[in-house]
Amino acid sequence: MFSVHKQSWLTREQQFAAFSTGPLLDFWHGREEGEFTGAQGMPIRFVRFRSPQHTKVIVISTGRIESYVKYPETAYDLYHCGYDVMIIDHRGQGRSGRLLMDTHRGHVLQFGDYVSDFTQFWQQFVAPGHYERRFALAHSMGGAILALFLAANPAACDAAVLCAPMFGIRLPMPNWLAWQILEWTEQRPAMRDYYAIGTGQWRPMPFMLNTLTHSAQRYRRNLRFYADDPELRVGGPTYHWVREGVLAGHDVLAKAVDITTPVLLLQAGEDRIVDNRSHDTFCQIMAASGHPCDTEKPVRIEGARHEILFETDSFRAEALNRITAYFARYH
Repeated sequence: MFSVHKQSWLTREQQFAAFSTGPLLDFWHGREEGEFTGAQGMPIRFVRFRSPQHTKVIVISTGRIESYVKYPETAYDLYHCGYDVMIIDHRGQGRSGRLLMDTHRGHVLQFGDYVSDFTQFWQQFVAPGHYERRFALAHSMGGAILALFLAANPAACDAAVLCAPMFGIRLPMPNWLAWQILEWTEQRPAMRDYYAIGTGQWRPMPFMLNTLTHSAQRYRRNLRFYADDPELRVGGPTYHWVREGVLAGHDVLAKAVDITTPVLLLQAGEDRIVDNRSHDTFCQIMAASGHPCDTEKPVRIEGARHEILFETDSFRAEALNRITAYFARYH
């Protein structure tokens, strides 16, 4: 059954509309949505897909501006490989609470709040379950959150996969200059909490201009979620968020020595969002501390853009096959 399902990964875009409005929509209708109160009283939303036959769970930590509303296809594929799936909407995005009056601004008071929310989510909803194995899968910003969670809770998770994790951000200027600007804005609240240079409110970006994926079908489907539901929209990050994101990358590299959980790091060959050099550094630190990442270095998906899990069938199937094969080793 699993092999037949996995074969469909290579040809899904050929019938993407039929898949999205048929089997995937039926699967989505079976979701359970929940909420808990995170740090500073922030409402945090999550979704789960469960089967009484499943004894393993994969918890997904999403990227910046993302919502679990974007992840049904990923959840569908993992569920049909025999896993329950749980997905958290991080604070300030998705269906979780927002921090500023302009809800389009990507903002957080401190990056550690994301980690506190994720820790509470894990302790309250993941750990008490009947599961024999608990796995975690993270994308981009969610990768930094998961890495910091694993550094503080090394025994919580049986294995983890980091997809294009945000351990370093590619900035539109030299890092030293960017840091000077971030430090300057940090002292000026009106600037600190405003959109970082070159960004603004959410607006639909034509597929031809996107740098996230080569898949027109998946890109347009994701765009439609935000277009149809204004509550989901998040635009550019604030200067303060960028500063917190940069510091979080430094924090991950400083605490990588504390991560003993088995880790597979998938890297997008054509990533323009995160700095792939930070992945190499992370893997070197993990190896030196005696807990090397799988293959001791990033596993590079050549040709893929940043959103590996939303790429064209060939890139996406390669990633999913690696992810499921990796987790299968820890059953």
